Amino acid sequence: MPPLAPTTTSSSEPEPPFRPREKILEKQRYFQSVRRPTYLKGRHDVITSVAIPLALALSSMYLVGRGIYNMSHGIGKKE
Repeated sequence: MPPLAPTTTSSSEPEPPFRPREKILEKQRYFQSVRRPTYLKGRHDVITSVAIPLALALSSMYLVGRGIYNMSHGIGKKE
């Protein structure tokens, strides 16, 4: 297999940035000023990091509790 040919572009020219530097600095200032854990710093991160797991835990606890109650009282047995 032959070696790869060198690229013809000049390496002295820097690649243009994806975002303007001012926007990046603005976002950095915002995220560093918020005094919350890193995983809760976005706008809707509380929904995915707290609300959904809390809802799943509460619903599973309810269903387990209802099942234990039904078993202890003999409700819903098949004859």
